[in-house]
Amino acid sequence: MLALESRRAPELAKLISNYAGAAMVAPAMREVPLESNKEALAFAAALFAGEFDMVIFLTGVGARALLSVVETSYKREDYIGALQRVSVVPRGPKPIAVLRELGVTPAVTVPEPNTWRELLLALDEAGGSEEKLHLPGKRVAVQEYGVSNPELLSGLRERGALVTRVPIYQWAMPEDLAPLQAAVKALAAGEIDVALFTTSVQIAHLFQIAAEMNLEEPMRRGLGRAIVASIGPTTSEELQRRGIRADIEPSHPKMGFLVKEAAEQSGELLRRKRPGTASAI
Repeated sequence: MLALESRRAPELAKLISNYAGAAMVAPAMREVPLESNKEALAFAAALFAGEFDMVIFLTGVGARALLSVVETSYKREDYIGALQRVSVVPRGPKPIAVLRELGVTPAVTVPEPNTWRELLLALDEAGGSEEKLHLPGKRVAVQEYGVSNPELLSGLRERGALVTRVPIYQWAMPEDLAPLQAAVKALAAGEIDVALFTTSVQIAHLFQIAAEMNLEEPMRRGLGRAIVASIGPTTSEELQRRGIRADIEPSHPKMGFLVKEAAEQSGELLRRKRPGTASAI
């Protein structure tokens, strides 16, 4: 199994080995704080001035990073108090955990798989019964992660919200590209049975390296022969944009479920994709 996870690479490799898989781990990205924290500090100043009605947190890592930036200029308790005065909407369980640590109660719970679609739907449903969550005219800050989410921003604006982006960190290529280059070669050579993707940025970086190596089409064919397992709809959409169909999406968008269900299903799926051949997962 090929895994492109970075921050939780050892954990993912252990999960794969627990299911008798041979793990090839090639970290595809690293988190890099923005060189300037102007947007985050401008957000904090506007929040303290009462210029937001709602704050949307998209990731746990981003929520923590934002807190760290704010604390360079303001007191933590003042930031918590300001958040408690607005409607706070976490996209999924990780930002919920961060907010819980701060003593901030979410105004809305977003159902799995916690994509921008479920987030907008949850806001639509909540806004029908609570005026403070009714989006038209509301001033909404969106904590972003890595890349912007144009579909979410457009959806909020279409509903009449006044949206402010708050970018906190971005994704860069790993400092050591050798494992990722080896992964491209292995895919191009047809040596990978299962490829696991846990974020859309991994896909973008994998294809960027493949293009630089003049191996994009062979790698694409290799992915076509392999079982492609995607953590959830957002990642699957990025694969689709690259001409790759996800064979597996886990029942819950979590790494443990992804590995478990890929291990359980990949044997049969490979037999269908490669009739007459046997592959060891």
